[in-house]
Amino acid sequence: METAARLLWRDTTLRVLTGITLLGCALFFLLDGDPVRQVQAYWAFQVPLDAALALGSWRLRAIAPERFRRFWSMLTFAGLCFTVGDTTQTILSLLAPGIPSMNGGLVQTAFFAVGMSSNVIACLIFPQGLTTRREKSIFWLDATTVIVGGGVTAWCFAVNPLGSAHTDGVTAGLTAALVVVAAFAATKVALIKVPPMARIAAWPMVAAAGIQGITTFLPGDFQETGHPYVFTIRLAPSLLIAAGPWIQAIVVRSGRTAGAVKRRPYSLLPYGMIGLTFVIFFAMLPDHASSQLWGAAIGVVVTSCLVAGRQLVAFHDNMQLIDRLDVALDEVRGHEAQLRAQASTDGLTGLANRTRFSALLADGLADPDGVAVLLIDLDDFKTVNDTLGHAAGDALLVSVSARLREAVRTDDVVARLGGDEFAILLLGADAAAAGRVADDIQRRLSEPMDVGQHVLVTRASVGVARPRPGDDPSVLLSNADIAMYEAKRRGKSMWVEYTDAMGARISAEALLSREMAQAVERGEFTLLYQPIVRLGDGALTGVESLIRWNHPTRGLIAPSEFIPVAERTGQIVAIGRWALREACRQAAEWRRAHPAAQHLVVGVNVAGRQLREPGFVDEVDAVLAETGLPASCLNIEVTETAVFDDEESTEVLFDLRGHGVRLSLDDFGTAASSLGLLLTTPVTSLKLDRSFVESITTVGRQAAVANAVSQMAASLELASVAEGIETVEQRALLEDLGYHFGQGYLFARPLPPAEIGSAWLSGRVDNSVAG
Repeated sequence: METAARLLWRDTTLRVLTGITLLGCALFFLLDGDPVRQVQAYWAFQVPLDAALALGSWRLRAIAPERFRRFWSMLTFAGLCFTVGDTTQTILSLLAPGIPSMNGGLVQTAFFAVGMSSNVIACLIFPQGLTTRREKSIFWLDATTVIVGGGVTAWCFAVNPLGSAHTDGVTAGLTAALVVVAAFAATKVALIKVPPMARIAAWPMVAAAGIQGITTFLPGDFQETGHPYVFTIRLAPSLLIAAGPWIQAIVVRSGRTAGAVKRRPYSLLPYGMIGLTFVIFFAMLPDHASSQLWGAAIGVVVTSCLVAGRQLVAFHDNMQLIDRLDVALDEVRGHEAQLRAQASTDGLTGLANRTRFSALLADGLADPDGVAVLLIDLDDFKTVNDTLGHAAGDALLVSVSARLREAVRTDDVVARLGGDEFAILLLGADAAAAGRVADDIQRRLSEPMDVGQHVLVTRASVGVARPRPGDDPSVLLSNADIAMYEAKRRGKSMWVEYTDAMGARISAEALLSREMAQAVERGEFTLLYQPIVRLGDGALTGVESLIRWNHPTRGLIAPSEFIPVAERTGQIVAIGRWALREACRQAAEWRRAHPAAQHLVVGVNVAGRQLREPGFVDEVDAVLAETGLPASCLNIEVTETAVFDDEESTEVLFDLRGHGVRLSLDDFGTAASSLGLLLTTPVTSLKLDRSFVESITTVGRQAAVANAVSQMAASLELASVAEGIETVEQRALLEDLGYHFGQGYLFARPLPPAEIGSAWLSGRVDNSVAG
């Protein structure tokens, strides 16, 4: 930014005003010896300077802040008054020269008085910006001291001018007013918090009033009109007053503002006015004053000076104390800023944290160009922590944060929300731009990273969301989170943009989850039992318990609809606990009521989340003990995915098997882990998934798979059960392939407990027909 002096020098208006003044001064010297024409030139050159004051104040009024406009309006009015008065005086001096005088006539004096009054009122009514009673009291005490000192000076010199200076009453009064106005204006500029003008613009105007007042009291040649320098000195204040608004306009246009004036705890102006009053006091003493009067006067002055000096020393000590307090406060503010930064920054990566990100997101939502949010979750990050340690995991997070920074623009925001979850705020980004950033993130993260002694390749699932009208930060983050989990559901290592369909599904699942939380207590769940028969003779050997939800308003809800939600939310633990207890209770009741049920095995499906629940084995033991069902009559069915690569679940299965509970590997053949699991899990039977049964009589590949499973089960001395048998042909082929047991619609659909007891266990089912 250019310096103030250079800006002022380059301003055309200030150059013109300075040129007009210099031209006038040159004429005063050229017309030396011709006081009439000097006076005419004096009044003529006043006019453009007065007009410049009015025009500059009016133009400044248009660009000044609202609170300053009344001030500049009144200065505009004062400039117009001066222009009219001096124009009138110029015309009179040209038409009727008379006796040369720099004192204006009646019209000029009247307009001058009105203009000066406008200036005084502008200073008086301008708000000081003081709020407390103490600040206002200090201001008016200082201001009054200055005004009284100026008034005393004006009064003394007007009534008893020095030397041969002669002034009439009107001139003396106006001169006194000038001194008071100059003093008060100086007080205003020095004391108020937010002045209407920068000091560089205010002081020329203040100095102008002071010069005009003081020169009026100067003795000797300064009161005569025959000297060019007298006209020069009298014209100079008009230039200074006119320049003030134009200088302020330059300050405003350049971006510099008056700002708040930083003050000391005390002002030196009152002390200066006290000193001035003492000087005047001594100047006004009679020439033949007595020694007593002189002694008393000197004593008063010295005592006052000592008291004032003592007070200034106290003020100085207070300022040193305040300076030390300022240093301490600066340290406290520094610590505060550091704590604030720590509160808004992630300590590991240096990225913004969740709190900071939410605040910036709230600000970004006000951007009319729109924003986009990317939620990033590293895939299988837990494996890194478990296999390489948390130090390696932290190093990986730091490397990922660096690559995320590289994928965005300077103004975009990258944050770590916690764990291995990151978020990015893209400012002014449409859907296409968000997609490009998501692609770039996938590309960058797929490149190998050096993490300590290891080279790792990581992947991430990314959810993208853009705001809709009315969305707040929590909604937008929730939408991005939904999209991110959708990316994981689709296979990970991809990005997905949020859609309303996703939101509707999640909302439906959330409603289902809330209702499910109370379904157990309300007794809305029930168990149906599908018979498992021996293929050779169709005899009932066991049942598989299948859960159903009788919703009070939606009716019967299939397990495929609510079980996945229960597994994701963890509610499967409570539901599974109820199912286990109810199935064992029902099996024990059948045993007591029907002799044919003594060796009936009841199958209960158990999710992987239940196996990992602490105390699950003890829970099974407690249920068996409570219901009186032998452990050999309970068959726990688990899927391959529930125990795949899970040592904790495998240990639980071994404990259950050690307690005598049967174990079945359900839906066998649908996961890639099938063969390995046969060697690592203590199962007692394999259940061939229905997908291999439905076309077994027509599709050779299915028959081949079914045959292989049967042979493996026989070789490992495991029982084999075929699910989904619906036709006699399927039954016959499966029996030929070596399967011992089967279940499906050919034998029976899932039945209520009463039908199992009344038909199958009471012997009313013809096994040969059922078979």
